[in-house]
Amino acid sequence: MIALWIVLGIIVVIGIALVVSYNRFVSQRNLIRNSWANIDTELRRRYDLIPNLVETVKGYASHEREVFEDVARTRSAAAQATGSPAEQAAAEGPFVAALGRLFAVAENYPELKANQNFLALQQELSNTEDRIQASRRFYNANVQDFNRRVQSFPSNVIAGMFGFKEEQFFEIPEAERAVVAEAPHVDFGSAAAAPTVPAPSAAPPASPPPAAPPAAPPPATPPAAPPAPPAPPEGGPPSA
Repeated sequence: MIALWIVLGIIVVIGIALVVSYNRFVSQRNLIRNSWANIDTELRRRYDLIPNLVETVKGYASHEREVFEDVARTRSAAAQATGSPAEQAAAEGPFVAALGRLFAVAENYPELKANQNFLALQQELSNTEDRIQASRRFYNANVQDFNRRVQSFPSNVIAGMFGFKEEQFFEIPEAERAVVAEAPHVDFGSAAAAPTVPAPSAAPPASPPPAAPPAAPPPATPPAAPPAPPAPPEGGPPSA
């Protein structure tokens, strides 16, 4: 009789563990879906800001047609991507790269960077990007916890029994991310850096000018030639 109660107790404990584990899987899966919905909301907000931003830049750089077309094309592809997080991330990469090129164009126009409409759009886009990154980190953290349970024993048994599979992370490659908080710095690479001019030091006290060298003595006057002897009288010397 005691053995029967022990067996029944073990079955009840296992049953409770199964229920708790299953409910935790369901709760985690719903949390992942909700966090993904937050990412999608912020992405849509960013897509809605881009047309106004492009029109503002066009007013100052209408000849940059290729950049505008690239932004429009990649934005449309990213907005229409409704698949898995991995597919969405693959579509986001080219779009944020094109957005970075748009800000690089804006960097060349000081009047545009001072435009109030452009500054407001840039600030709103920066705030949206911050919310996207926060939502992405929250989503990926939930996916990591969920996938760990799917892979670990004994929760992997429950996952296999009820069809819980690993979820996908939402990651955009670092090389394709655009910095939208501020216009990127343009480095032309060929320009040499200007030399740094040191601060002038205090001038030393002026020293007196050197004394002029003594004047050279005048050249010596050659001595006068001795007087010539008197000429002899005519007719030769006198006789004795």
